[in-house]
Amino acid sequence: MTDGAAVRKPLTGGRAIGWSIAFLLLGFALTILFYSLFSVLRFGSVGGGTTGPNATGVAYIVAAGWSQLLGFGLATWIIGVRVLGLGAADLRWRGHGRGGRGFAVGLALGGIAALAALLLAVPAGGGWTADRGGAGDYLARVGITAAALAGPALSEEVAFRGVPLVLLALVFGRWPALVALALLFAVAHAVNPNATVFGLANIALAGILLGVAFFAPGGIWTAFGAHLGWNAALAAADAPVSGMPFSIPFIDHHPGAPAWLTGGAFGPEGGLTATVALAAATLVVARWARKGATA
Repeated sequence: MTDGAAVRKPLTGGRAIGWSIAFLLLGFALTILFYSLFSVLRFGSVGGGTTGPNATGVAYIVAAGWSQLLGFGLATWIIGVRVLGLGAADLRWRGHGRGGRGFAVGLALGGIAALAALLLAVPAGGGWTADRGGAGDYLARVGITAAALAGPALSEEVAFRGVPLVLLALVFGRWPALVALALLFAVAHAVNPNATVFGLANIALAGILLGVAFFAPGGIWTAFGAHLGWNAALAAADAPVSGMPFSIPFIDHHPGAPAWLTGGAFGPEGGLTATVALAAATLVVARWARKGATA
């Protein structure tokens, strides 16, 4: 084993992979269950919350994100805590630096990286024009949107940088585990609107960034902050987030062209500017993680 966590039972490569798959399957099953219950209670049927206008917008993002957080949170308790005996420190919820500081650093880094990706597209025609609404409308919508994005960001960290990353890193080492789960993270976004191969490659790179952040001081809170900072900054700039558009008043974002550079309809994550920004952010977090390990 190559990491510091301890499990109740001896862990081999096959067990680590098997328990990781079991965790993901249980988490997705519980997510579907929780969202189905929400749909029945809110709309009267499962289909009422999964089709038509009810399956889009901020309300859907909140409901889906919290369903996923509850699903994978419960899966973490069942498999990670009860079966495997992992503690909060093993799962990097506490004991690895100050979570609040880690979240703040991650939030700032993710936001700066997202803005860098947007600004790098300006010479290619990217930019903003005025839209309907005032500054007050803008601030209110950005606040609501950022709050709505918090649930999905944290739930994806629990799912992809939680139990599976800890188990696989224990047996195979951090970097092989990081890369494997980053690829799976990208595959999970393949059904997003306007997804491209370039966009999925950048999401895999984002997965590596978030995995490195997970092992930095602050643990999962640093990864959560970076994830939320990236998504919220893109949404605040009226740019699509992984293909998901957001309607932000006061400003109207134009991606510019060509799409392979700026991201086009998928948002900055579909272009080379995001590759540059994500790679730079990964190097910064990796250096911080190394300092934290030797402090």
